[in-house]
Amino acid sequence: MELTRIAVATSNLGKLKEIRDIFTGVELVSMRELGFTGEICETGKNFRDNAKIKAETIAKTFNMPALADDSGLCVDGLHGAPGIYSARFSGEGEVANRQLLLKRMEHVYDRKAHFECAVCLYLPDGHMFFGEGKTYGKILYEEIGSQGFGYDPLFYSDDLKKSFGLATEEEKNTVSHRFRALQDLKKKIK
Repeated sequence: MELTRIAVATSNLGKLKEIRDIFTGVELVSMRELGFTGEICETGKNFRDNAKIKAETIAKTFNMPALADDSGLCVDGLHGAPGIYSARFSGEGEVANRQLLLKRMEHVYDRKAHFECAVCLYLPDGHMFFGEGKTYGKILYEEIGSQGFGYDPLFYSDDLKKSFGLATEEEKNTVSHRFRALQDLKKKIK
């Protein structure tokens, strides 16, 4: 399938940069660059549903292929929370989300966690392709490093043997849940 220009349904600049670094060979234009300033209600019951909702909205709005991801942190000791609510866990942004996670983990022994990502490529004719990926690790007791975004400083990567907050973009982009989901998607659209 020949794709030359794809809209990306995100307003998260960190996520947009990561997607552009990973999904190369095609022009990726953010929904903001296209003039979309509205909010997309993520009413799905899982990451895949939310990725589809976002991609479909942007594809239909601009009549062009659209790529969206939905991803989050799933902590075993919190029964999978914050999960699909990761970005709005505290309702007050990334720093408050990390603080709330640490507070909720104060008396939790099981610190195993994974980041999960589902991506959807939605074409104007209604065809859809999905990719999924996960990366495993554990929740640290304090923030380590300042790289990345979101929960990265609290996530110790089993693959990298260090916090995502200490990882370079290049390191993270070789093992991240988003990298794995986008690679899975690429295999399905060839």
